[in-house]
Amino acid sequence: MKAFAQTPVASKNMQVYSIRLEPGDDLKKSLDAFITANHIEAGFIMTGVGSLTHVHLRMANQEQGERYTGHFEIVSLVGTLAVHGSHLHASVSDSTGRTIGGHLLEGNLIYTTAELVLGVLPDVKYLREPCPKSGYNELKVYKKEE
Repeated sequence: MKAFAQTPVASKNMQVYSIRLEPGDDLKKSLDAFITANHIEAGFIMTGVGSLTHVHLRMANQEQGERYTGHFEIVSLVGTLAVHGSHLHASVSDSTGRTIGGHLLEGNLIYTTAELVLGVLPDVKYLREPCPKSGYNELKVYKKEE
């Protein structure tokens, strides 16, 4: 069995936030603003659905994001959230059911709504630290001091 990158960190508590974004809101900017306003150091997307008119995703192993305009359903939204750096992925489908997904960037504009449920672990802290194996700043999980 392969070892984890670090010893898993357990949380005894969880807070849940339910929020709705409105037409024209930027999905990523709105999430970042919520995380900052609420000083969230360790959160995650529990579920997220809604629709977009503008999509901006970075696909695997690409430097730049791709932009799409039209009407899209959010069929998946996942990731970790923290004031120290979030990591979010989304999948969207068009009116024919064609589905694309990738790393969520700024510029995803809400069409009718985005309904989001966020989990927050108040006794945990997520940081982004250099990983010599990947070459990127990756998630490092810490237990907050009580």
